[in-house]
Amino acid sequence: MKILICTDSFKHSLTALEAGTGIAKGLQGISEDLEPDVLPLADGGEGTVRAMVDATGGRMIECEVHDPLMRPVKSHFGMLGEGSTAIIEMAAASGIEWLKEEERNPFFTTTYGTGEMIRAALDGGCRRIILGVGGSATIDGGAGMLCALGARFYNKNHQTFIPTGELLNDIRELDIRDLHPRFRQVDIRIASDVDNPLAGMKGAAFVYGPQKGAQPGDLQILDHNLKTYANLLSEHTRADLLTLPGTGAAGGLAISLLTFSRATLENGFSLIARELNLEKAIRECHLVITGEGKIDGQTRYGKTPWGVARMARKYNKPVIAVGGSIETSEMEEFDLMLPVVERPMTLENALKNAEKMLESTGRRIGRIILLSGQLDKSSG
Repeated sequence: MKILICTDSFKHSLTALEAGTGIAKGLQGISEDLEPDVLPLADGGEGTVRAMVDATGGRMIECEVHDPLMRPVKSHFGMLGEGSTAIIEMAAASGIEWLKEEERNPFFTTTYGTGEMIRAALDGGCRRIILGVGGSATIDGGAGMLCALGARFYNKNHQTFIPTGELLNDIRELDIRDLHPRFRQVDIRIASDVDNPLAGMKGAAFVYGPQKGAQPGDLQILDHNLKTYANLLSEHTRADLLTLPGTGAAGGLAISLLTFSRATLENGFSLIARELNLEKAIRECHLVITGEGKIDGQTRYGKTPWGVARMARKYNKPVIAVGGSIETSEMEEFDLMLPVVERPMTLENALKNAEKMLESTGRRIGRIILLSGQLDKSSG
């Protein structure tokens, strides 16, 4: 029996490849007739770079960039196995995880580090970029990113500066003559699962500002500043950036990309599934196993297990979902949901023993498969 194992990462614990390999090891310990194939997956959020590098035999590239508060940090991006596509997670430079709780405030954060990673990928000769935009700490419309790529912003005193969410309203002039020469030539795919517009009550500031540390009184100012910035960019594009669906993702980063590069917005899971030929792998297997750290009500909103299950349904393939925790009673897309944790334990112990528990889960699944086969024979 050919079994496709395509999980996302288990956050703070295992990469997608490690999780899938653990399940595969458990299956192989039950029967040689079970033939697992591990395909690491992601949905554009945390773990996307590692999953795609592992799935394609690519490589990680270390780089020095600046975090959301312009402090130098060591980070990384990936190059896929075919050697021409860079895979970048915005959060690896401009993510909220770089900041302490008291430091989180999109008034003062910048996407400059994301621009540095893009510049490094361009300098490395990539011809395509896949950019995951989840987990950002910023609402600067991507202005900081443009600075790192060579753009210059001037205030009323004709002084250059790096705009943050607070300072977007101070821009009086934008000079793009020294923008990286390859920035306009490279195909950039923005992996995002949201369709929020840039501004307004459903826009970047009002919807995502609070989770990035913005205070209630800041939201209207941030929203106003994004509108001001969009009006400035309208001099360089015919698109209506204020109402374009999806531009509210990652604090408006997409509007700068859409204005000055050959960027497109795509559903994160669909983009990655296509890049990794997931549909072909599903067609050729008998059973699909998917999962992530938590299966809950949010899973059906673009998460990896949900996307895998919907694709498997097209080919009438049964789907088993495994999760570090299962916090929903039923999801019709899954034929079976199994929690990885088999007994009460602390979160610390669960994270520490995740690989062993996934191997045990693989053994449980293997026994279920063998039992179902015996039942089929007895009923026949």
